[in-house]
Amino acid sequence: MSFSSDEVNFLVYRYLQESGFAHSAYTFGIESHISQSNINGALVPPAALLSVIQKGLQYTEAEISIGEDGSERVIESLSLIDAVMPDVVESRKQAAAKSHQIKNETSNTNGDDTAHSISNHNDAMEIDGTLEIPASKATVLRGHESEVFICAWNPCNDLLASGSGDSTARIWNMNDSSNSANQLVLRHCIQKGGTEVPSNKDVTSLDWNCDGKFLATGSYDGFARIWSTDGRLVSTLGQHKGPIFALKWNKKGNYILSAGVDKTTIIWDASSGHCTQQFAFHSAPALDVDWQTNNSFASCSTDQCIHVCKLGVDKPIKTFQGHTNEVNAIKWDPQGNYLASCSDDMTLKIWNMKQDSCVHDLQAHNKEIYTIKWSPTGPGTNNPNAQLILASASFDSTVRLWDVDRGICIHTLTKHQEPVYSVAFSPDGKFLASGSFDKCVHIWNVQSGALINSYRGSGGIFEVCWNHRGDKVGASASDGTVVVLDLRK
Repeated sequence: MSFSSDEVNFLVYRYLQESGFAHSAYTFGIESHISQSNINGALVPPAALLSVIQKGLQYTEAEISIGEDGSERVIESLSLIDAVMPDVVESRKQAAAKSHQIKNETSNTNGDDTAHSISNHNDAMEIDGTLEIPASKATVLRGHESEVFICAWNPCNDLLASGSGDSTARIWNMNDSSNSANQLVLRHCIQKGGTEVPSNKDVTSLDWNCDGKFLATGSYDGFARIWSTDGRLVSTLGQHKGPIFALKWNKKGNYILSAGVDKTTIIWDASSGHCTQQFAFHSAPALDVDWQTNNSFASCSTDQCIHVCKLGVDKPIKTFQGHTNEVNAIKWDPQGNYLASCSDDMTLKIWNMKQDSCVHDLQAHNKEIYTIKWSPTGPGTNNPNAQLILASASFDSTVRLWDVDRGICIHTLTKHQEPVYSVAFSPDGKFLASGSFDKCVHIWNVQSGALINSYRGSGGIFEVCWNHRGDKVGASASDGTVVVLDLRK
């Protein structure tokens, strides 16, 4: 048996990616020269490092539980830290031998206690069977050769876009008129020696423009790209120095906004592909951006700050400070009055332009909050009479729904058993989809907080999204699959 440091580094890199530590993964990947290794990441299954560790743990337990005479002894499960400490292992061996001697091979041990798993979250969910979405209503789309980080429906039809670690985005035709899910492969290439070669970098952000005619993608190769619905590359936007973490079209569709590891945010002219203005106000990587109006936006960063900037203005028009760890996501409410932010400091904060301190400091999650979404309800939306709700998704395996006016949590959704990476409201605001690394997509009733539908896939869920009619949910997964759930009765 032999293994190289490159192999160990690659498994650690993939573990960091799959666990949501995107920025740590990027830094580690640079320092360990991951891109220069000859390992084909598409062949490495998800959770590979955990799988190898689990097997090592089981081997160590077997060493302790199996006596010199070949007899098996029941032992308590070993923790991972105990397993790497020779003194602990040896003392456990001796204790097991003594116990075995005293019991003198007490009979009828069923062996259940010797089974060990790193996680107890792989059991089938304990939910009413009638809630489970049948396989006949789930279309599994295969084609990506690595984990699929993101997916998004076209706002006007049933074209589903997905972005993956295989350096491609894909457009899947899920319109009912299509007999099969045709896929267009959008290969992200870079110029090398006068020829185009695959970038071999993750595609981690994508967004459709308002009329659904163009798709923008952001990649770890440092380029943003604009594509037509037939898969044609329209523009390549090159100004960032390093990975792009987020990108968004404005409502008017004339500008694209991006955030990068180079600590900057950029407004691009969508028609020309040129950089209109670059904003260099953060002191660390910019993680997320969101438009407030067609020419003003907010950005957040690992520097714990949030800046509100405006096209044509050479400094932030507002800066919000209060988070004590990196700010993972920011979202303006439908009217652009309130800005919600979530952080690794386990808090959710609500801000407005009229004051410097936060309006609400919402503390209920007990691990990092990965993402947030506002409901498409209240004044200025297609559902003006419905209450405005904010959803937060956390690594504590819960989703929380908040009444922002009162600053209170109205529902805690607890069926997930692993970190929740994504939440999305249906277009009418009545339902919420959530996706977790427990491989499950759950559909919830927003008003009651009840679980109404559930689907268990084959990989951890990175992203969930609703189509424009609210009758299909797309989900992208760590095993390279994309799933479309048809919620029509």
